[in-house]
Amino acid sequence: MTGHGHGTPRELHEWFAASARKHGDLVALEAGGERLTYRELDELVTALAAEILTAHGGRAPRRVGLTTAPGVLTYAAALAVLRLGAAVVPLNTAFPPARLATIARTAGLDLHLTDRTPAPGGPEIPAFLLSGDLPTRLRDGRTAPDPLPPAEVAPGDIAYVLFTSGSTGTPKGVPIAHRSMDAFLRYVIDRYALGPGCRMAQNSGLAFDASVLEMFGAWGSGATLVVPPRAELPKPARFVGREGITHWFSVPSVITMADLTGGLAPGSMPSLRWTLFGGEQLTVQQARAWRRAAPHSVIENVYGPTELTILSSQYRLPDRTEDWPDTANGTLPIGEVYPHLDHQVVDEEGRTADVGELRLRGVQRFAGYLDEKDNRGRFLDGSGRPVETDGPYVPGEKHWYRTGDLVQVLEGGTLVHLGRLDQQVKIMGQRVEIGETEAVLREQDDIGQVAVVALRDEDGQTRLEAAYTGTARPAAELRQALSARLPRYMVPHRFTHRPELPLNHNGKLDRRVLAEQLAAIRS
Repeated sequence: MTGHGHGTPRELHEWFAASARKHGDLVALEAGGERLTYRELDELVTALAAEILTAHGGRAPRRVGLTTAPGVLTYAAALAVLRLGAAVVPLNTAFPPARLATIARTAGLDLHLTDRTPAPGGPEIPAFLLSGDLPTRLRDGRTAPDPLPPAEVAPGDIAYVLFTSGSTGTPKGVPIAHRSMDAFLRYVIDRYALGPGCRMAQNSGLAFDASVLEMFGAWGSGATLVVPPRAELPKPARFVGREGITHWFSVPSVITMADLTGGLAPGSMPSLRWTLFGGEQLTVQQARAWRRAAPHSVIENVYGPTELTILSSQYRLPDRTEDWPDTANGTLPIGEVYPHLDHQVVDEEGRTADVGELRLRGVQRFAGYLDEKDNRGRFLDGSGRPVETDGPYVPGEKHWYRTGDLVQVLEGGTLVHLGRLDQQVKIMGQRVEIGETEAVLREQDDIGQVAVVALRDEDGQTRLEAAYTGTARPAAELRQALSARLPRYMVPHRFTHRPELPLNHNGKLDRRVLAEQLAAIRS
């Protein structure tokens, strides 16, 4: 299925362009104290695309990295890249230069749009400096761009590439096609009644897939994208109330942070009509706190791997809190899989089960990781057998993607997320493959065995803790070494030297016992 039954899929930029033609005088973007209508933003995008084209020798680039602080220029640059028919590859400004260089190589970037001087050890590709005065210069008309050639984009071409943590020690590139985004947008814009007059909060950085829903859910429907100051995310009620936000999407951790600081007073977010929580399990306690603060908002708990184009299931909480379901782990269900996707829940033998791994397929499924080795074991054919090829993975319409998520099927088909089958965890909604942190720690001098576990603090936040054998090293020294390679959220909060690590009766690392030991030390 393509386009959710609506004919030829739109490429991603066309979702914005159609709104610019239809709603030119409506406000498209509010960021950094600036407010642009759809017409103004479209003119800026066109002018910037012409500048990029000239900087690239008159040829449209193929994949473009984007490293900018949040602001008008960030969003105009992303749209300009798409206008040229290229794929956007957001580079997280908080990542160390070495990690950004790895991402640039894996993605095959041929241009880097940045608002800063490239750091030593970072991506070694041609850079186009996005100076702070560029939007003003382009809008003032001191640069008169030539007419842009039409972008040559096919539905199966890549719209954007995001990188997630990889268990092999390097990040994994996830390319998402235009047809996948088209199917997703057609569904969510209708489901969440997005359109003119709606105000969508942009809570996620561009390196995270929730940002794509926020941007194009707004721009694909004629709504306004409103970018909050980063400092206001822990106190959402102040931002929502001041800006009249109608649509909100964030990780549930935001609720915990806001509630601890008294930032969720009852009735403090009356403008909210729709709230989505994803990226982490949503507890009943968290949902109750949000419901009290936003009594007029529909709340949905949503789920989806980046590989399935942002989201692939949803659970709408009943209006009455007494009707909310009780689940085995105290979290709210992730609900039902989107109607245009297929799913299976199977046990270790591949048989249909009430508790097992969730498999997904359909138009929103990606076509495989950029690095071929990351595809091994992730795809199954229609009968459930691993897809094996001598060369690069060739996606099949009937191929299943193994999510690695353990779910329970309730009566009526509703799904509950129970956890992971592997060592992947979520920290503030960001995927972390513990194996990647372990691999970097293992490379340090005089380190023997290593193990990293995720523990929950008293404030409800999940943090990584590392244990290792070999020569004891100062924690600050190890933290500095890992910070040069990994994002801050992947660097362990604590390093504990142990004479040995606990093993189970099979001689393998016993992570449960280790977690108990580290928790006892901390307490």
